[in-house]
Amino acid sequence: MKNKIKELLKDCWNLPNTLTMFRLVLVPFFILLYLDGHPYQALGVFCLASLTDMFDGYLARKNNQITSFGKLVDPLADKLLVVSALICHGWRNVFPWSAIILVVIKEIAMIVGSLFLLGKKDVVVHSNYWGKTSTCFFIAALILGFFHDDLAGLGFHLDIWLLWISVISAYCAAITYARVLYTHVKKKT
Repeated sequence: MKNKIKELLKDCWNLPNTLTMFRLVLVPFFILLYLDGHPYQALGVFCLASLTDMFDGYLARKNNQITSFGKLVDPLADKLLVVSALICHGWRNVFPWSAIILVVIKEIAMIVGSLFLLGKKDVVVHSNYWGKTSTCFFIAALILGFFHDDLAGLGFHLDIWLLWISVISAYCAAITYARVLYTHVKKKT
């Protein structure tokens, strides 16, 4: 395991991975601002963190800086940002807890599966189309969640609709990842 960690960390210092780590650092600031009653400052931090997600992948592909570290930590940073924002919106009764619990269960399963593949099969599972799509839907839903009361006043809960679309696409991603897990487990046994 020690060698695997060394392998992951050997090429981690590049701009895309630095942006990913910056996103991780922004998560606690987002939570503190949100829970301290500064929703628009929290929204600003959330948007900044979301932009780093967009740019880190673009820069990694453009500059041929795709690393195992980035493949592993980038989705983890996405999960932490999205789940933190979901829980904060749940805390404020913006989003239904049923959707949040479904997402948290799925994300825990994804993390456990990824760690299993890394530890036992030496495989890094990276984002796929469904995962990236669900992240985009989640970000849109979460941003709109900051304007939940305004949307409710219009009689159309676009944030809630997008949240449920996000949950469905997240489970489509989980099914795709489960197939990858199954293929690797079957291939290596």
